[in-house]
Amino acid sequence: MLNNLKLRIKKDLEELLGKQFNAELSIIVEEPKKAELGDLSIPVFSVVKQLRKPLPQIVEIVKETLNQIPDSGYFAKIDSVSGFINITLNRAMFAKLVVEDFNESEDYGTSDIGAGKTVCIDYSSPNIAKPFSIGHLRSTIIGHSLGNILEKCGYKVVRINHLGDFGTPFAKTIYAYLHWGNEEVVKQNSVEELVKLYVEFNEKAKQDKSLDEEARKIFSELEQGNEIYVKLWEYIREESLKDYMKVYDLLGVRFDSYNGEAFYNDKMQRIVDELKEKKLLVKDQGAMIVDLGDDIPPALIQKSDGSTLYITRDLAALFYRKNNYHFDEMLYVVGNEQKLHFTQLKRVIEKMGYDFAEDIHHINFGLVLQDGKKMSTRKGKIVKLEDVLDEASGMSLDYINEKNPGLEDKEQIAESIGVSAVVFNDLKNYRTNDFEFNLEEMVNFTGQTGPYLQYTSVRIQSILDSADSNETTLNYDLFEGEHYFEILKNISQYVDTIIKTKQEYAPSILAKYLLKLASLFNSFYAKERVLVEDEIERNTKLHLLKMTKDILNDGMRLLGMQVILKM
Repeated sequence: MLNNLKLRIKKDLEELLGKQFNAELSIIVEEPKKAELGDLSIPVFSVVKQLRKPLPQIVEIVKETLNQIPDSGYFAKIDSVSGFINITLNRAMFAKLVVEDFNESEDYGTSDIGAGKTVCIDYSSPNIAKPFSIGHLRSTIIGHSLGNILEKCGYKVVRINHLGDFGTPFAKTIYAYLHWGNEEVVKQNSVEELVKLYVEFNEKAKQDKSLDEEARKIFSELEQGNEIYVKLWEYIREESLKDYMKVYDLLGVRFDSYNGEAFYNDKMQRIVDELKEKKLLVKDQGAMIVDLGDDIPPALIQKSDGSTLYITRDLAALFYRKNNYHFDEMLYVVGNEQKLHFTQLKRVIEKMGYDFAEDIHHINFGLVLQDGKKMSTRKGKIVKLEDVLDEASGMSLDYINEKNPGLEDKEQIAESIGVSAVVFNDLKNYRTNDFEFNLEEMVNFTGQTGPYLQYTSVRIQSILDSADSNETTLNYDLFEGEHYFEILKNISQYVDTIIKTKQEYAPSILAKYLLKLASLFNSFYAKERVLVEDEIERNTKLHLLKMTKDILNDGMRLLGMQVILKM
């Protein structure tokens, strides 16, 4: 809403001043760095430069023109300071505009910027035959929240879990299973036992180098459709997915496709053939590569033994998705360390002559750290995400037992708090940054945490439940008060926050917005008694609280958190 007003002011000023001076002008309308200066600010230095007139003259001209635009009724005061024109809004009028817009919207914060467009998101993508580890936390959570935000912006979203289900590592597991595995033991705890077999293979391969060659042979035969290997591979994939679904159910994460690398096994030759036809394949020491220029290494498409590589399968997957989903954007939510791979992928597409290379975006992210080191192992063992979520839920239950032991369904509520705490802690950090993993800080009901947001929502709901109100009659003059208006202004920025989050593919923008909104409410509540005797004042306060709660809940849902009613 505030952004819409800024855009309208900009458009009207450019049009009126442009006609007056027969010039094409570019006006900036922003928010001043200091709140006491006003609600909106227009720096006029660029106009001075474009029209080549003295600063004082331009300031007066712009001020006069502001009074002529259709939205001038929203201005309570127009001042100028050091080349900036500052506008203080008529807060009662602006509040009425925001409240009416909120009331008229069935889903406040939605936009149509993605109408008619499709976005594919490739995220999570764990490797089968391994537990779902803490290492897959960020891709899963960032991808899921971006999918929600894109849908809020009107996009059709195709959520893809590109499982790591092909390659030599699985051949190693297959070899180990056939030579040292116990079928009954594996059936009892499939993924854990398969990991042990994989580790055993690698330990023995250190002493017997021929084992690696045996694994390569198995992988080559697996690609060619060897029935024994394919059947075993299918079993490993199925058991792994069962294990992963426990975590996805906890997180509330869903996918439209689980087509992993193996799905593209019969779709790669077409890519290789096209690269040959376009004379892009070059033989290098028996392998086939695409030369991508002097600035980046070549893309290795086919090994000397004819087997394919990661980038070959990614190319096949990319064309399959373009042909079947007709995407306008293709997002890969993958760690920082894969930057070169996606640079190569885009460059190959460009060399093949396709213009959709510019629609491919690597949504990179940093590491999860513990004591400054990559959090991937604990005493030599994989840190399972399911165990981490269970521990966070247990800590939340301890808190509930201390503060509200008689709470109904407290185990389920504790799980919602614990899981959401882990989700929010990840997303509040800008995705490209590394962050320290500290469960005690995450599952804290004060500070910049998920439980703080959930507690704020529950607190507001409790007030609303205890009130008797007729929200149709409001006193908009109350919004002249700073603590009223700051919440209202923040609410008006919700849709713009979501759009910015999408544009930067950064859920942290929305997360920090929600923290600010929660903080503004708690500050308001410390100053104001809500359930006052005056009906209209009470209605106004309750309506402001309801708007705040609805946005907090919607924002948490978009981030992949769980909304709770009591805690």
